Amino acid sequence: MQFDAVLLPPRRAKMLAQGHWRDRTINDALEDCLRNCPDKLALTAYRVEAGDVRRFTYADMARMADRIAVGLTRLGIGRNDVVACQLPNWWQVTLTYLACSRIGAVLNPLMHIFREHELRFMLGHAETKLFIVPKQFRNFDFEAMAKGLQAELPALRHVVVVDGDGADSFEALLSGPEWESAPDAAEILHANRPNGDDITQLLYTSGTTGQPKGVMHSANTTFSNILPYAGRLHLNADDVVLMASPMAHQTGFMYGLMMPIILRARAVLQDIWQAPKAVEIIRTEQASFTMASTPFLTDLARTVAEAGVGLPSLRLFLCAGAPIPSPLVQQAQQTLGVKIISAWGMTENGAVTLTRPEDDDERAVNTDGLPLPGVEVKVTDLDGHALPHGEPGQLYVRSCSNFGGYLKRPELNGTDCDGWFDTGDVARMDERGYIRITGRSKDVIIRGGENIPVVEIEAMLYQHPAIAAVAVVGYPDERMGERACAVVVPKQGESLTLPELVAFLKAKQVAMQYIPERLEVLEAMPATPSGKIQKFKLRERLRTHLTGGAHGG
Repeated sequence: MQFDAVLLPPRRAKMLAQGHWRDRTINDALEDCLRNCPDKLALTAYRVEAGDVRRFTYADMARMADRIAVGLTRLGIGRNDVVACQLPNWWQVTLTYLACSRIGAVLNPLMHIFREHELRFMLGHAETKLFIVPKQFRNFDFEAMAKGLQAELPALRHVVVVDGDGADSFEALLSGPEWESAPDAAEILHANRPNGDDITQLLYTSGTTGQPKGVMHSANTTFSNILPYAGRLHLNADDVVLMASPMAHQTGFMYGLMMPIILRARAVLQDIWQAPKAVEIIRTEQASFTMASTPFLTDLARTVAEAGVGLPSLRLFLCAGAPIPSPLVQQAQQTLGVKIISAWGMTENGAVTLTRPEDDDERAVNTDGLPLPGVEVKVTDLDGHALPHGEPGQLYVRSCSNFGGYLKRPELNGTDCDGWFDTGDVARMDERGYIRITGRSKDVIIRGGENIPVVEIEAMLYQHPAIAAVAVVGYPDERMGERACAVVVPKQGESLTLPELVAFLKAKQVAMQYIPERLEVLEAMPATPSGKIQKFKLRERLRTHLTGGAHGG
């Protein structure tokens, strides 16, 4: 595979001079751990349904990484070859990444919820040579799916099956034989080690508006994000990181897989989110930090309150992906005793903004945080002019952690000659430099010249007791240009009318111009495999089927 990471060379000299890029890779970090703490527990992986736990010291982890790396070369995998891995949060993800890094191969972690339609495109686009899947997970036969796809993908040489019972199993090919003791192992393990600018990770975006894009990251882009992220949160070698968010997303990959190794800390993986199990794991493993979306925090706080047990070791819970309701912050503090951190980021950058542990709690409720060191943000109007504090506009990011580009699609890189990346988000910045994401640029609804803060309205509606899912989208109107429609999936047994929705928002003192003037009730939202609502499909539905005028669906 030839990686066209055209966004890396133009900024290399500046990033090195400023100290953001250090040309260190995960190999260097793991070797530091071997020198300083080889017998320290590095990784604990829980498989909830299987009921088993696997533990690795740093010495164990390095040995297994070497073993899998040599095994990969025996299967014809070499420098710049793509290894796809469609696994839940199992230890094999971490060890396969470390193994790929030993031989210069590139890991492409894929969400386990993807099926043939998504995989056919991603595996073909990446020219994937080896595909690792579970034999079964959550009652689905991944082995049969992967082998069925193999016939359609000429580049795909091998399907390797975790827990398989044949010659193509992960255990038989990679983790079982003591490949690291082979006579040629030392040469294999050092001949093709990547440098700081080589692509080390390929991660596909979810594709809410079209085909997924393959985001390319190097050691320099990932390390330059992880180090200031850990610094902002005061994380160090004494921390235990619980990761239940998928490692096929940047949240899990950068902060659950890479960060603990870089800090010489300990990672604890949970493959299926069950809040009671998470409570048990946190208490057993003495986890001090975790990062997940808001529903995880809600579940954890409720479970702890019902069980009447404490989590004294848990110090920080970082929420990203949606605004955090104020009552949830209060409940989490009372029941969990943790500090809630709000953050915003993208696959293309990693975390961009974080609140600080020292901040007042309202910062986590009302903002998405301050830019990390090495990150610049600006909010502009449509003509590129900077906007005053408090004014919503287009959000641009110029960061040491900005990606290398989209694989084979450089025309979509969205980065100007000065290095500013168009996030596609709408945000406002306050006088202290904190930002708040208010919507996507394509989600902006301009009603009579007034921008409706879509994300904020959605966040409020999610607090309605009858609503399970909601999306606010625009529809054309001759007089106002656009009006807003709330598309709602009710909770089981619940119903909702437009007057009830309006009354709910009025009670929250929302400006009348911001209140949706239509309500559409659906049984389910159109969504990507990763669960992101496909608003373009909702807009198409409105354009096709609605004729104007408010109604209560």
